Amino acid sequence: MVQSTAIILKGYPRLSETFIAEEMLALERHGLEFLIVSLRHPTDADVHPVHGKISARVLYLPEYLYKEPSRVFAAWRKVRRLGAYKSARSAFLKDLVRSPNPNRVRRFGQALVMAAELPANVQHLHAHFLHTPASVSRYAAKILDLKWSVSAHAVDIYTTPEWEIREKLADMDWLLTCTAANHRYLSGLTEQAHKIYLAYHGTDAARFAAGAPPSHRDGSDADDPVRILSVGRLVAKKGYPDLLRALAKLPDGLNWRFSHVGGGADLAQLQSLAKDLGLDSRVTWLGAMGQDAVIGAYAGADFFALASRIAVNGDRDGLPNVLLEAAAAGLPAVATNVSAIPELIADGVNGLLAEAGDIEAIAGALERLIREPDLRLKLGTAAARRAADDFDFGNCIQTVLPHFGLTSARKVEKVA
Repeated sequence: MVQSTAIILKGYPRLSETFIAEEMLALERHGLEFLIVSLRHPTDADVHPVHGKISARVLYLPEYLYKEPSRVFAAWRKVRRLGAYKSARSAFLKDLVRSPNPNRVRRFGQALVMAAELPANVQHLHAHFLHTPASVSRYAAKILDLKWSVSAHAVDIYTTPEWEIREKLADMDWLLTCTAANHRYLSGLTEQAHKIYLAYHGTDAARFAAGAPPSHRDGSDADDPVRILSVGRLVAKKGYPDLLRALAKLPDGLNWRFSHVGGGADLAQLQSLAKDLGLDSRVTWLGAMGQDAVIGAYAGADFFALASRIAVNGDRDGLPNVLLEAAAAGLPAVATNVSAIPELIADGVNGLLAEAGDIEAIAGALERLIREPDLRLKLGTAAARRAADDFDFGNCIQTVLPHFGLTSARKVEKVA
């Protein structure tokens, strides 16, 4: 019987998690046998081409326990007789006392179903994200007495209580995280720092590199405005209110257009803000798009902008994959000095950095890149070189493979 791994995701497929899909496809092509376990059914109307290339089966757990009570009850009846069940139940009840909310109960219910329905050949659980998927994986791993691991990214790290991170690290086998900033933060919380490894996501630099030739637009021609692009979910940590306010501060005679790709809960609020700021005619909201269309958007832009900040609840970006993509496409970026962004962008070398929330500084950086096409070319060329040299997916995946017992000996097609 071939041993297999279960990869646990909050939802699958998701447009905003292309980096996870690309990693799974690479693992599959290197020979890893795995099952995808999704805590939610898909909500995106579209998918990326990479999702269609992954052949692994998907097991969907009950998203809401009350909608599938017989499934949950049958799972409980099956696993409650296992010797390790009491240990899992004890861990769950201890967590529930410290974090009494319905989501905690749902995590344990989903873990029961996963433990009951996993194929017998699954010998390892790997969760993407340290919050909910890791909780479900932890309880299920205890029930089945399996080893488990986690890939920790951004929101999951900074919105999970420190006590919970420590206990999960004590229980799990190993953890991968995608930025040095994350690695420092997690290592400072625990005596289990030896379990934590840095593994950048990377991007397929070659796929994004075939963009349009650099333009000489400088904001002086009303018929040929400078094209600014941003890609990202419309949520607080992305800082779009700051970016809109910075755009509103640009001189009246400067000609530019701003396009945004992505969906999110804050769309109506941001559309209203753009209207209040008098930006309606210059801002286009393109909505969520498949990756081929996103690549086309990069190719049509003069530069990229993202004004990331730390949200009130502590949520923040790690190293946004869209900045890697923009760099690979040869686009300089105006970004903010938050979390791991300086691990990619050096101010004045391959992009421009401002402090988060500093509207004047963000506006100043935007104006420089609008007015100075030669600067855009210099920074964009350096950005593409940095993406290819240090963040190419084919190189970055090599740090992930050994953790799954894989080597790079097998020849692998490009993930694109």
